[in-house]
Amino acid sequence: MKKVFQFLKKELMLTLSVLAAIIALIITPPTERLLRDIDWRTLGTLLMMLCVLEGFKKENVLQPVAQLASRLKRVTSLSLFLVFGVFFTSMFVTNDVSLIIFVPLTILLFRNGGKEKYILPVISLENIAAIRGSMLMPFGSPQNLFLFGQAGVSAGHFMLHMLPLSALSALLLVGFILFLYRREPREAIDAQSKAEPWRPEGRVRRAVYLLLFALIIAVIVTRTALWPYAVALVLAVIALLDRKLLRQVDYVLIVTFFCFFVFSSSIAANEHIAATLKKAVAGNEYWWSIGLSQIISNVPSTIVLYPFTENFAGLIYGADTAGLCSLIGSLASVINYRIYVREYPGNGGKFIKVFTLISWAFFLIVVVPGLLLSRWRFF
Repeated sequence: MKKVFQFLKKELMLTLSVLAAIIALIITPPTERLLRDIDWRTLGTLLMMLCVLEGFKKENVLQPVAQLASRLKRVTSLSLFLVFGVFFTSMFVTNDVSLIIFVPLTILLFRNGGKEKYILPVISLENIAAIRGSMLMPFGSPQNLFLFGQAGVSAGHFMLHMLPLSALSALLLVGFILFLYRREPREAIDAQSKAEPWRPEGRVRRAVYLLLFALIIAVIVTRTALWPYAVALVLAVIALLDRKLLRQVDYVLIVTFFCFFVFSSSIAANEHIAATLKKAVAGNEYWWSIGLSQIISNVPSTIVLYPFTENFAGLIYGADTAGLCSLIGSLASVINYRIYVREYPGNGGKFIKVFTLISWAFFLIVVVPGLLLSRWRFF
């Protein structure tokens, strides 16, 4: 029992998600609808990505990116490269995936360069970059995918409405990075000396992992209904290629996502809560989206609030801003947290402190422009 409590204390986000799911199930007893409402596609995609990215890490697949980044000899230019690498890749591979790719690389480079003191600020800025970069594209985040499917507008129309906030965020990110290194803007870093070379015997595994990664991206972008077969294929190939790797996957993150989806579905299925939301949400979508996301995260809150929404712009701008307030505000932030605490066990509180400080500074700047733009109707 002592080990169980120690585990739950260590895995704070898991503990919160489990408690939330249990409370929701008590409020709304489970039915068959619960299984239908859980976003199995997201869970399956996340499982595939975590497996393949674990293979990337083991086989050092991202070494060329690390080498490119390590050629940058100043912390300012390196941070700009990494943060905007997240910003732009999140538009196409979702914010979750971009963080899975770049946060471990950031930790590796700053650790190799002897600049670990900058890791937390930089990955906090990468978290913002993932949230604000992904908002531009219909498939940049799960909530955008959902709302784009409901809106019935063209991709160009969608991007036009998201462009002002995304562009503003890019400018602010540059400003935040320059502010971070304001005392020593030309501070040097050398992260190349400790880079591990590719092992010749891992050539086949690296090629297979890259092919599997391409398959996952295709599944995300095309929204194919064949995704369960892709999950089975990825797991089968990895089991044949390196069965031990499956034991190293961060299954705690999968369970955390699952519990949040259970919470969302159970709350939405409650008639009394649904009636209350219908009266309260209309006309206040922006603030409701931001506020509710701090309890159940932006993806579930978007699904819960959409049926009661009159102002579509307010809902989507709020959902894409909510992740700046807390870890729970965006499940992408949970991924960032999980990656960091796996590398630095026991530093979860320090992560939350730095993350909250930087994110709230950003939030206070963009929250008013988001509110004003929410009056610009999508359709």
